[in-house]
Amino acid sequence: MKITKRVLLAAIAAGTMFAAAPAYADLKFGVAAEPYAPFTSQDASGKWVGWEVDFMNAICAEVKEKCTIEPVAWDGIIPALQAKKFDAIMSSMSITPKRAETINFSNMYYNSAAVLIAPKSDDKDFSPEHLKGKTLGVQVSTTHAAYVTKYYEPKGAVVKTYATQDEANADLAAGRLDYVMADGVALDAFLQSDQGKCCEQKGAVPIDVEVLGPGVGFGIRKEDTALLEKLNGGIKALAANGGFDKITDTWKLKDKIVTGSK
Repeated sequence: MKITKRVLLAAIAAGTMFAAAPAYADLKFGVAAEPYAPFTSQDASGKWVGWEVDFMNAICAEVKEKCTIEPVAWDGIIPALQAKKFDAIMSSMSITPKRAETINFSNMYYNSAAVLIAPKSDDKDFSPEHLKGKTLGVQVSTTHAAYVTKYYEPKGAVVKTYATQDEANADLAAGRLDYVMADGVALDAFLQSDQGKCCEQKGAVPIDVEVLGPGVGFGIRKEDTALLEKLNGGIKALAANGGFDKITDTWKLKDKIVTGSK
């Protein structure tokens, strides 16, 4: 077979494109091992389900990668990324300046309000001054833990940290906590459960972007710039083709979260 100039140039061009957008064998996303409904959790068969899981599958279809989930403890998820146990964090991780000192973030793919919940009562005041002497539970190594440390602890609230959000919720239901602060969508799932019938949302806390961040993104190692570009491309494609809307409608989160934009 003769190799014409046109064929040779096409082969060179294809090789250049491949080098610019490398493929990953079974792209792995690190996810906190504990359930975080409705974003990531395992069903009775052990299959991972949730808004972020559907989002991952849609992103991977856009960037033409086969993707898997690697469960890891939340408080060790950044060290595990740096140790190359997986390729990127996909676990409702808020983009913050402090975390960005260590890892890179993709564009925001969703955002939701941070709220406080407590046992049902006529008391709707959840200001830092009002919670003096009250015990407030948060998950360790989260933006919510940083927020209560900045605003509530200095005003006299007693802050108690937990390894998982479920543990904090359980202590609230058992009367061992006065309040819990976390993501409003995740707490809404708890409030709608039998265990959460004790409690109600008191309200969303004032926004502090420096602490809470502008939203959730993929966490990526600093050196993995090609992967960062690839995932950002997938986010933009989903925003443009209506993929975000489809997933959000499936999980009935249309009025509860803001998704990535074009």
